[in-house]
Amino acid sequence: MKDYLFKLADKVRDYECDLQGVVNNSNYQHYMEHARHEFLESVGENFSAMHDQGIDGFVSRVDIRFRHSLRSGDRYISCLNVARKGVKLVFEQDIYRASDGVLAAQGIVESVIVKDGQLTRGEYFDQMLERIQKQSDSQ
Repeated sequence: MKDYLFKLADKVRDYECDLQGVVNNSNYQHYMEHARHEFLESVGENFSAMHDQGIDGFVSRVDIRFRHSLRSGDRYISCLNVARKGVKLVFEQDIYRASDGVLAAQGIVESVIVKDGQLTRGEYFDQMLERIQKQSDSQ
């Protein structure tokens, strides 16, 4: 497993599986979204507080490659890295089965910031990444 900025461990629940007994493809996107939200919360971001200031983050694109199916009861680790590309904040997200490190899914999720109803150039991301770097340097 390569180095990641953030990792979140979790477990597949029965209701997330389809008739074949594997995790339904849509749930991998849920796993990735949950990891992004936990990551952002860990660095002091709060979507409700942002919204109250007229700032909203939106996913603009998702690309997921499914590599190996997870099954009910599997523990997994949802990992992410983040980078600024143009007006977007791009999350590189991988999900591994915890028992043996098998890569289950790889995702690229692009997000943008809208302020007072207008797409921004992503200045908010610059400030957020600066805070993340400072936290990383102090650890």
